[in-house]
Amino acid sequence: MLDDGHPLQLPAAHDALTARLIARAGFKAYQVGGFALAGARYAFPDIDLIHYYEENEAIRQIVSASPLPVLVDANDGFGDVKNVMRTVRGYEELGVSGIFIEDQVAPVSCGQMGNKEVVSVKQMVGKIKAALAARRSADTFIIARTDGRSAVNVAEAIKRGEAYRDAGADGVYVEGLRSAAELKRVGRALDGIPLATTMMEGGGQLAWIVPEEVHGYGFQMILYPTTVLFQVTRAIERGLAGLKGGKPMAGGVDLDRFEEIVGMPGWQEVVKQFYHE
Repeated sequence: MLDDGHPLQLPAAHDALTARLIARAGFKAYQVGGFALAGARYAFPDIDLIHYYEENEAIRQIVSASPLPVLVDANDGFGDVKNVMRTVRGYEELGVSGIFIEDQVAPVSCGQMGNKEVVSVKQMVGKIKAALAARRSADTFIIARTDGRSAVNVAEAIKRGEAYRDAGADGVYVEGLRSAAELKRVGRALDGIPLATTMMEGGGQLAWIVPEEVHGYGFQMILYPTTVLFQVTRAIERGLAGLKGGKPMAGGVDLDRFEEIVGMPGWQEVVKQFYHE
């Protein structure tokens, strides 16, 4: 997918239904991000309140609902190198295609929020090597994310990206970039390894840039952590306000459409084929 000459857009699925709809919309892959998972499943901000166990169960449910490859946010590996290995093995067992681990100092938070601190390059390189050693399949794609831009500057992000590439990471995810000029600079400096960045709609540091333009700067993967979640949140608010005001549903799908989305025809066929009184 990264080599087909087109940007790989990765919308975030915060639940199984969203993962199913992403596949139906024609996307080639998707992500499960900590921001959307914390917000939708637990109504928490993305400030390191949920960890491996809570995320593992949610990811299991999400992955089972979609046939698409999925990239999963593994936080900072949920601890030291031991936890990194456990996380990689656990997510791989769930059928995850790619995993990214970040270099923030715990407690980690959304890459677009507040000031950041990053661990030493040496410590992060150790986590990358632990992740690579833990995976059962060489096809499991390990991405190293750096928040060096927000913690220090673009040069720091590039320096860290180079170190993570040299440590064997399959890809580098540069978070917190703030302009097309910064995308270009990073893309040139880290040419030769698959790159990812964030397009966080609804309050991110980087203004909207069309996918083809981002791809032209050298970034094969574009993560959209909030696009679906923020629209769903607003739709729920509107629906509840209308209901409270005594109004009938405006918009939305009907029963037949919803039952088709969640697979009712397939289950009816199972009953028809196997159920006998």
